[in-house]
Amino acid sequence: MDFTFSEEQNELRAVLRKFLAARCSETEVRGVMESPTGLDEAVWRELAGQVGLAGLAVPEAYGGAGTGFAELGIAAEEIGSALACIPFFSTVVLVSSALLLSGDEESCQRWLPRIVAGDLVATVAVAEGRREWNPEAIECVASAEMGWRLTGTKTYVLDGSAAGLVIVAARAGDSIGLFAVEQGAPGMAASANSTMDLTRRFASVRFDAAPAVPLELDSRHTLERLYGIALAMLAAEQVGGAQRCLDMAVSYAKQRYQFGRPIGSFQAIKHRCADDLILIEAARAASGYALWAAGEEDEEDFILAARMAKAVCSEAFFRAAADNIQVHGGIGFTWEHPAHLYFKRAKSSELWLGDPAVQRDQIGRMLELQSLS
Repeated sequence: MDFTFSEEQNELRAVLRKFLAARCSETEVRGVMESPTGLDEAVWRELAGQVGLAGLAVPEAYGGAGTGFAELGIAAEEIGSALACIPFFSTVVLVSSALLLSGDEESCQRWLPRIVAGDLVATVAVAEGRREWNPEAIECVASAEMGWRLTGTKTYVLDGSAAGLVIVAARAGDSIGLFAVEQGAPGMAASANSTMDLTRRFASVRFDAAPAVPLELDSRHTLERLYGIALAMLAAEQVGGAQRCLDMAVSYAKQRYQFGRPIGSFQAIKHRCADDLILIEAARAASGYALWAAGEEDEEDFILAARMAKAVCSEAFFRAAADNIQVHGGIGFTWEHPAHLYFKRAKSSELWLGDPAVQRDQIGRMLELQSLS
């Protein structure tokens, strides 16, 4: 196990960081937040065309670069640091992975080249009612009586209002299958959810006998694997956000003077920043291990590592975001300051895909501790 980055991986990070600094400033992020979709599709097309971000983990046969999870994790971390309002997570992390895991060659040929080119925003819809990713709780039904049609409602669908393609988990007889529905299909309607974090949009998507393309009729293993990938990538994104919060706090603590000296020299501020650094480095290690495990053959170890990373990184990001506000004092609480944007992202990311309490409960089950109660 080697967490050392290659020259190519470091170059990817440098290129992404430079691009995002130039095209996703706080002013630009705030502007996109006010738009109907909450996505900067122009920036997304540039990232796809100039940087190749949309095709990072897509095989070369479909026009991608064919890289691994480490590169995806680097991208997620830099995007999380910038709060970039782009469909990377929904389209690249979720949909590209879902298509490849399904093994449906025709669907991969149909949609992956469009994703790589930045021409298609897509998402995956699993949760119903609450925001939990639980295939066994799915009530959305796929019927094959007159061609495959979906009926039901999905909630907390990332970028659901902007997606041109939705990959839906639905009950098909005794199994859970994956089905693709394109934007504009009769019987499909999306409505935006009211969310605290406007840099990440969710929607509810309703299906009323909507025509669908079957990808995989028994997708339980695919959904478990996809959930692990989502957790690992969200953890990497949280590391990027947490690091940005710490950087902001340290910079301010060096510049802000009280009683004739910088506030960073006071023990309360100094120790707060030191504690955050310790948490972030632990989160970085947990995230790195989950990304490494994603490329190994031990699926159970990967899911365990992904759950641990999500729990650790959620807590590190929330703590760093809250402390960043405290270090900035009164100005950190204002709408005009970026600290609150990261705090809202930290809270929404903590809850999405299962908060630390949910992850710990499932980790305990994986350790077979439930039999002891």
